[in-house]
Amino acid sequence: MDTEILEAVNSFLKVEPIEEAFLSVIVYKPNGEEEKSCSFTETILRKFEEVPQDNKEGLVRQYLQRAATATNISRLRVLMNTLGKLAEAHAITARMLCDKILLCDRLVYENANFWIESFKIIKRVLSLVDYKGVREIMKMCRDKAQTFPVNINVSFLPQLQALKDTLNYIFDRNNCLLPGYFIANEIMKPPPYHWTINKMMTDFMEEFRRTAQMVSIIGHSHMLPIVECFGYADHMMNSWKLDPNTLRFVFKGNLPYDSDLLEEQTKLLRYVLDQPYSKEMVSVMMSLQKQQKQRCNALEEQLVNLIISAMEMTESNDSMMGSSFNVYEEQTSMNEWVWLHLSSQLIYFVLFQFVSFSHIVTALYEKLSKKELRKGRDQLMWILLQFISGSIQKNPIANFLPTFKLFDLLYPEQEPLKLPDCTKSSLLRQMAPICIWIHLMKKARLENMNINRPLPIALKNHHDFLQHLVMPNTMMSMSLGNDFRIILICNAYSTNQEYFSRPMNILTEALNGNAKTAAGGQLPSAPFSMVVLDSLTVHSKMSLIHSFFTQMIKQAQAKSSIPAPALVETYARLLVYTEIESLGIKGFLQQLLPAVFKHQAWGILHTLLEMFLYRLHHIPTQYRLQLLSHCTVVSPQTNKMQLNLCFESTALRLITGLGSVEMQPQMSRYFSEKPPGSVASSESEELNRVLILTLARSMHMTGLGDELQPWCKELLNIIMQNTPHSWASHSLACFPPALNEFFVQNNHPLENKQLLKKSVEEEYRNWTSMSNDNDIMNHFIRPSTNPLFLCLLFKMIWETENVSPVAYKILEGISARALSAHLRKLCDYLVGEVANSNGKDFIHKCVDTINNMIWKYNIVTIDRVVLCLALRTQEGNEAQVCFLIIQLLLLKTSELRNRIQEFCKENHPDHWKQNNWHEKHLSFHQKYPEKFAPDESASHPPLPVYFSNVCLRFLPVLDIVVHRFIELPIQHVHQICEVILDHLSVLYKFHDRPITYLYNTLHFYERILRERPSLKKKLVSAITGAFCDIRPPNWCVSEPYKMFLQNQELLWNPELNYYINLVRRLSDTITGKNLFFNTDWRFNEFPNAPAHALYVTCVELLSLPIAPSIVANNVVDVIVKGYSLIPQKEIHNYINAVGIILAALPETHWSVIYDRLQEALNSPKMVKWTYRFTAFELFNFKTVCESMIEKSYVLILAVAHSIFHHMGGFKLASMTKYLAEKLKPCVRTEQQLVFLCHVFGPFLQRIDLEKPNTVAGIAIMIYEMLDVVDKAHGQAPLEYIDTICDFLYHIKYIHVGNVIKNESEVIIKRLRPALQLRLRFITRLNIEDINTEKNLNLPLVQQQQQQQQQQQHPPPTQQQLAAAVQQQAQQQQQLQQQQQQKANMVNAQSQQQQQVQMQAGGNAQPQQQQQPSQQQQSQQHQQQQQQSQQNVPMVAVGSGSGAAGGGNAPGNHPQMANYNLMAQQQQQQQHQQQHMAANMGQHQPQQMQYFMQNMPPRY
Repeated sequence: MDTEILEAVNSFLKVEPIEEAFLSVIVYKPNGEEEKSCSFTETILRKFEEVPQDNKEGLVRQYLQRAATATNISRLRVLMNTLGKLAEAHAITARMLCDKILLCDRLVYENANFWIESFKIIKRVLSLVDYKGVREIMKMCRDKAQTFPVNINVSFLPQLQALKDTLNYIFDRNNCLLPGYFIANEIMKPPPYHWTINKMMTDFMEEFRRTAQMVSIIGHSHMLPIVECFGYADHMMNSWKLDPNTLRFVFKGNLPYDSDLLEEQTKLLRYVLDQPYSKEMVSVMMSLQKQQKQRCNALEEQLVNLIISAMEMTESNDSMMGSSFNVYEEQTSMNEWVWLHLSSQLIYFVLFQFVSFSHIVTALYEKLSKKELRKGRDQLMWILLQFISGSIQKNPIANFLPTFKLFDLLYPEQEPLKLPDCTKSSLLRQMAPICIWIHLMKKARLENMNINRPLPIALKNHHDFLQHLVMPNTMMSMSLGNDFRIILICNAYSTNQEYFSRPMNILTEALNGNAKTAAGGQLPSAPFSMVVLDSLTVHSKMSLIHSFFTQMIKQAQAKSSIPAPALVETYARLLVYTEIESLGIKGFLQQLLPAVFKHQAWGILHTLLEMFLYRLHHIPTQYRLQLLSHCTVVSPQTNKMQLNLCFESTALRLITGLGSVEMQPQMSRYFSEKPPGSVASSESEELNRVLILTLARSMHMTGLGDELQPWCKELLNIIMQNTPHSWASHSLACFPPALNEFFVQNNHPLENKQLLKKSVEEEYRNWTSMSNDNDIMNHFIRPSTNPLFLCLLFKMIWETENVSPVAYKILEGISARALSAHLRKLCDYLVGEVANSNGKDFIHKCVDTINNMIWKYNIVTIDRVVLCLALRTQEGNEAQVCFLIIQLLLLKTSELRNRIQEFCKENHPDHWKQNNWHEKHLSFHQKYPEKFAPDESASHPPLPVYFSNVCLRFLPVLDIVVHRFIELPIQHVHQICEVILDHLSVLYKFHDRPITYLYNTLHFYERILRERPSLKKKLVSAITGAFCDIRPPNWCVSEPYKMFLQNQELLWNPELNYYINLVRRLSDTITGKNLFFNTDWRFNEFPNAPAHALYVTCVELLSLPIAPSIVANNVVDVIVKGYSLIPQKEIHNYINAVGIILAALPETHWSVIYDRLQEALNSPKMVKWTYRFTAFELFNFKTVCESMIEKSYVLILAVAHSIFHHMGGFKLASMTKYLAEKLKPCVRTEQQLVFLCHVFGPFLQRIDLEKPNTVAGIAIMIYEMLDVVDKAHGQAPLEYIDTICDFLYHIKYIHVGNVIKNESEVIIKRLRPALQLRLRFITRLNIEDINTEKNLNLPLVQQQQQQQQQQQHPPPTQQQLAAAVQQQAQQQQQLQQQQQQKANMVNAQSQQQQQVQMQAGGNAQPQQQQQPSQQQQSQQHQQQQQQSQQNVPMVAVGSGSGAAGGGNAPGNHPQMANYNLMAQQQQQQQHQQQHMAANMGQHQPQQMQYFMQNMPPRY
């Protein structure tokens, strides 16, 4: 059969020799050519049905090969039209036909006729191809367009036009052959086509700029984050992630975003790199993992740029004076801080091989060779020395050879430089070059490499000086004086043990108190200052810390001594260096502490835990959790009250110090390796309660209060198993909903106070009735005995004011950890007794008795008693009684207050600036000695105390007490809290995180404190006032707020200018201006200035005595109303600052943005759009600002984007709730819908990453709002119909896929046909469904009108219908007769013309070929008129392969043109023009037609 078809083709194309010979005299039959063509077409159609399916592709390929060789244009058209009919008759698929045509090797634009006819056929059958096939055909057409040269010959323009017509047909939105989103993806970055093709593609892509605008954050490239310390989670970092190769934002979807979003975000990366403690954030931003060694060129480049910037800053402001050896109150210049920070960053990223040291040095050389920067050369060499000294032993010399180029460039002097001052720390920077030279030369000798480089002349004196220092005589007589020579030797020879061991031993001996002066006298031991430690290279620091480590391990094994205070203090200061983390904090927790615990060296263990509590800052969360698990699970089972108290205090500080943002992700990560029970205490109910309170605070502040994570639920279950307890109703009211629900379901019954009282009285009778001491001891020490012994001691002291000696022996028999259960019973007993008593004398005597137990008999400590009382579950009157007891315990006697006043007066919290802390510490303990066991119990000697005292131990307890007072919303209780703060707030001077504590308190208890302006004011004034003597005036709150704190007024409603100044302060701090105070951020509460600025701003706003909505609206109005007051260059900085602030405030504040968005949606001009600008122009920030037009909409959009961008993922996910409740009901118009898409569109990518199911809910809401808008517009056309559909396709293909197919299909079927046609690829909707459901989609009002018309004009009867049908048939018959007469007249005229031309000897072939074509067109015209009257499509109905929704493919039905009235009219006009041309005989070749149509007017 294949052969027969090909023979038929050959036969059709064959021309007989006789015909060629007598061409000029042959007279053809009138319809001969037409009959031949029809016969050929019928033959091919008939025979193709018999061809096996597998053979059709090859047959079509051969058919096209023969057609491509046809020289007769008419027969070529017949051949190609036959293929079209095959596709329409479904003998072959249209997709296969198009593929074979486009893959045909003869389809080249030089083969003009075949090219033009091929693309006509492709265009003709495209409607029979499913949308996936159309996409592939479009891509092949695009590839064919690339074959044209950019500057083509004019003779090829018809071919180009044919291809362009086909692409235009595909691109036409009204045809809807495939989603425009697919087209945009394929032509996003076109190669150079001919300009006409380029223009067509560019015009199409311009339509998608609106879609890109809807998913773009306003000012995205200007947004900058607050760099926190540790514990970043993905939901906090997804906003800032960059492509590690290009430094560009990572966008999903190939859309024409603005150019600033597609550029390298170097500003963002450099800002983050410039912040202290930003290493972890940079790693997450750039997707760098320590386990994978991946070099990042972009990071390398920015580090080089930062170093060059530092050198430029040093060039303009060189202040390398240095500090003296024994000066602790040094004032380090900004230049020094910058270089210290760069040194730490360089070491970290090179160490983990994220950047290459040799490449950085080479890049520095290339940049510096083009600049005259010399003042910062020593600082540059100093930071290079840091890495070289620590890594040169483990790496080949080849990695460091590029450093020699810097010597040639930076030290070109031909005379030796002068020796620096040995008494100043600047000595080490100035001697850094020669130290590098010594390290490199030693490494070269070890590798037997001959480096033929002479020593730079500039460094000759430096080299000679060092050689003199390491001479044997000099080394032996060396001692630690007041200069930096020993430090210099350590730095220069840290890799040479011959010269290094002696100076390192001198440093260690000095800390141990064994150092001697040059005259042989004893030097007092003192910790090394930060100036000295900063002057050591990384390798020297590692060696020093290793020597401390080794010494303490030996002391732990021997149990003979403990480290000297100066050594421990210096060790603590060394642990702040993040570049030596592996030997520093990591070695401390994973090696040193376990070793000391293993050897049961309790004195050293106690000292190290104290050091961790009161000296270390910015400890990574994973290390804190690791230590917490040691404190709660493996704490020593000894009777040492002091050691047990230290473990509990450590655990308490660790728990309360967990950050809200870092707690959730770090615990989730930690529990993936260890069970959740590892951080829960097995015995201490108080620690578990504090852990729950911290968890509640974290859930509240991160927006995760509506659900419990699996690890969280498991942790809570373990806590309830270990220490069953319950919570008071006023406490549960403060918990997040999920946590509240858990404890309501897992409630543990409260202690029955009456039964407890009876039990105590019974035990007391037993006590008084027993006379044998052994019997008494056996009875009360037994584990099964009710833990009431402290209650007995209370009654004993109450009645006898004395403690029996046997009682001390019993206390020794009860373990320190078991004593906590006795203390809980005592607290419950005490509250029950006071609550049921009458008169003040009773409660005062109770408090006096407890105070005697604390201060006189040393049975319990004040911090444990108050903590236990504060955390007991009390309801109603008993809760108030409990707080009253706490007040009296703290304030009735002066014991605690005197200690606090004395300690705060004599000590300073900036411990790193002191060298005599231990002296003051001993002085305080001598004046107020602490005993951790009863007086008569001397069996256990006290452990050494280096850092702690009762005041510092009480500080975290005071934090909890304040919170518990706030939880009970009773005015009297809050007044008690204010009184306590008045007396004890001075202690907050030693709080390690005072502003964070204030922020957490005001945030978590905002609902209660909103009604207590007096308490809020007292909290802020008391805590910030504690620092008035040790911090500059501008360290925290602003001047207007400070004045408010100083006056007696409780109410204050500041003007907008106040909020503008607050936002400006944060904005300026982020951009690098120092508006607060200079400090060493390594020991500060916050890791950098922007973080400090944010939290002090939030504290100030949260403590204002006005409603949260007023505060938040004023912050928003800084942009919306204060726009004209802000410099235009800084507007994005202000918007960024406003977003940071509101995202960090409670939901009562940031939810105001939804109210403002609701106001914008409901504004009269939005509801009834009267602007001469489009919605997309008014919602474009650049357009609005540059054109000076209406700004209210775009400004509120910009603020909303900034807030959402800075929000955590859990807060952002709440967008669904606010969209459904507040914004969705407002949408009635297209402009409102477009505005709302601008609100949430940019954040769908983040929500999809963090809460995937949430995007589906948002998508369904968009369809529902579109349905409302469609019905509200009635028959009026939708202005943004294509853009809205493009946005919906973006959501489908990027975010939701087929998840909401069923829900969306129901809604799409209710929409107008134009929307159904565009959105049919999302569902199973076919074109037939669109046609049959038109009436169902009419608006309700229109349906009612139709019903009324039907009632007024009832439907016709069967007789009327039959008569109408008969009448219509007669009209059609008459019309056919008229058309036939016209056709006969045309044929007659044609025959006459042929006879005339034959007689004249003309060429008859073209005329004979025209005649069948004219008749054929006339018949087609008749059929078209008949079918248009009957509303019957011309082309046969067919169905292609399945589409996205299944069933018949959308877009495959040839009736598609009938569903758009305009397209139908155009088609009719085209047929009429063709008919007229046929009658007139105007059939020129294609090239001639093109030139005739484009001929200039003068021709």
